[in-house]
Amino acid sequence: MGGVGRYGLPKGRSLLVLALSGSILVGIWALWSPDALALGLGGLTLIILAAIAFLVSWIARTRNKRDAGLAFRLVADDPSAWFMTNAEGHLVLRNVAGEARFGPDTHTLLAALGSRVVNPSELLFRLQSRAVSEGSAREDIVGHDTVLRLTVHVAGPDRFFWRAEDFDLPALTGKTRNERAPAVSVGSDLEEVPVAIMTFGPDGIMRIANLAARDLMWKGEIRAAMFHDLFEGLGRPVSEWLADVVAGRHPGGSEVLRVRSQDEDRYLQVTLRRYVDGGRPGALAILNDATRLKTLEAQFVQSQKMQAIGQLAGGIAHDFNNLLTAISGHCDLLLLRHGREDLDFADLEQIRQNANRAASLVGQLLAFSRKQTLHPEVLDLEDVLSDLTHLLNRLVVERVGLTLDHLGREGMKPLGKIRADKRQIEQVLINLVVNARDAMPDGGNIRIETEAVTLAEELKRDRATVPAGDYAVIRVIDTGIGIPEHQLRQIFEPFFTTKRVGEGTGLGLSMAYGIVKQSGGFIFVDSTVGKGTTFSLYFPVYDGDHAVVAASEPRRTAQKQGEGVILLVEDEASVRAFASRALSLRGYTVLEAASAEEALALLEDKTLAVDLFVTDVVMPGLDGPAWVRLALVDRPNVKVIFVSGYAEDGLSEDQARVPNSVFLPKPFSLNDLTNTVQGLLR
Repeated sequence: MGGVGRYGLPKGRSLLVLALSGSILVGIWALWSPDALALGLGGLTLIILAAIAFLVSWIARTRNKRDAGLAFRLVADDPSAWFMTNAEGHLVLRNVAGEARFGPDTHTLLAALGSRVVNPSELLFRLQSRAVSEGSAREDIVGHDTVLRLTVHVAGPDRFFWRAEDFDLPALTGKTRNERAPAVSVGSDLEEVPVAIMTFGPDGIMRIANLAARDLMWKGEIRAAMFHDLFEGLGRPVSEWLADVVAGRHPGGSEVLRVRSQDEDRYLQVTLRRYVDGGRPGALAILNDATRLKTLEAQFVQSQKMQAIGQLAGGIAHDFNNLLTAISGHCDLLLLRHGREDLDFADLEQIRQNANRAASLVGQLLAFSRKQTLHPEVLDLEDVLSDLTHLLNRLVVERVGLTLDHLGREGMKPLGKIRADKRQIEQVLINLVVNARDAMPDGGNIRIETEAVTLAEELKRDRATVPAGDYAVIRVIDTGIGIPEHQLRQIFEPFFTTKRVGEGTGLGLSMAYGIVKQSGGFIFVDSTVGKGTTFSLYFPVYDGDHAVVAASEPRRTAQKQGEGVILLVEDEASVRAFASRALSLRGYTVLEAASAEEALALLEDKTLAVDLFVTDVVMPGLDGPAWVRLALVDRPNVKVIFVSGYAEDGLSEDQARVPNSVFLPKPFSLNDLTNTVQGLLR
């Protein structure tokens, strides 16, 4: 609110007083010294500027106070307690009812509610956060004989209006639903209470449902029901929870339960309390809609699960890439010594081919975890599909038809271009078409559609939010057996498959998910059992320079071999042994180090000439980019090859600061390694 300056003056006013004082002194000096006239004019300018600053600050403070005051005058005599707080929960204003109820010495809302709420700080934080995002929030807190309704509204920057209302819970009638005829009114003492209330007997039969509860559950209808017919989701029968509360074996409390017999998932926070009426025990249930909260929780849990699986997959892929590099590398070394006429050649070739197959599976794991190396370029999806049509037609069998439909050609808006890795997008489409073919064992039709779609507002579905904007959409539609509802939530998880053992790895859709997400897009699935499935891929339209092409790879021209000294730094012994032998066979002088620290120790010899560093990225101690930057301080002209089982994306920022460097992903073959080295040492 501006604060207080020295001598008790507001800060703005202090500045004005200081400016005036200074200007008067300057003016007196100007009378005695004509040369100081210019300085006097400067003092006058300072007065004007300070006055303007003070005036602006005073107007803002006055307006804020006026607005707050006007708003609070409206609720000054309200029988409910009203408060205005800042973002930290300190009371700025309160009405008469608020002061009378919570006392004049209470300075924070936390202190005011401390005696009424078990965990007031958590409650206030939750409500205030919801109010910031939605404008207002409300929650009912059940006590022994009353319900406290706490409502909050955003009143402006750093200001919140709070209202605290109490509703008494009157004595209950104890009449059962079985004693009433359908469409007969419930107990009048609870009927108009603006809180959703139900009562249940020990047997789970609903006795009372007031108007608010009926509106929440059945849109005002009156129905007879059992507790377990209404709710589920504790992990044990809800009727047992109710029986324990009624018998006094459980103190009650709140649980978020799923509402049965709903077309869509709907959740309520159910708070149970035991009561006794006329010697008969029962349970009082207070209901609050928790669907949005449960949806957010489900989104968070799913995100955490997918992230954890992705980290696991990425870690496994990294270790496997090291193993596969050693296997395929040493196989390449053996093949150098065995010609096609050799008896061992066929066995070695089998090892190499299976190592490549394993590398492909690892690549799918990296795709799911979004840690594979992509080479994006600007693509026209219609051109991509046209080039791919011949291959796709070969993949489907005779009894399955394949049609391509560019919806954009029929409308006014053309299909925009996207920026993605062409090879990976083709792999996604191939996987989706193969899955569609397998889903139609008795034949059918696969239709691939493209369409230009503009979202005027964000699209929320399947726990994802697609921002508003222009998208190029591909749909792969089949008329197959469909996917059951309970499997749709798991369809993109790695190793999940509906196929029989031996018919698939369960990595195809997870790979598609990872590639689409890593390309900045979204993938959704709609399916009806017995009718078919539609996969929809949304790619944001690329509005940058359409001349961008795929990232260039290192030159792989034949060079004179054996010229140069290479420092090879790799903590995996088997990979280091293969790479060292491969480079030595090409005539290079190879120095080996098992860690960054060992490499730096070798480089302390200033007489040692090194032309190229070949280093792993992830190592114990200093990582690859870190030790290379240290080494380049004294050897700025040395070129660098970074190798890693992870994606290049994880290196891009560090590599951008390392000149004359390229990236070589694992697993790499003997030719991959030697050609990359020759390309740099040309």
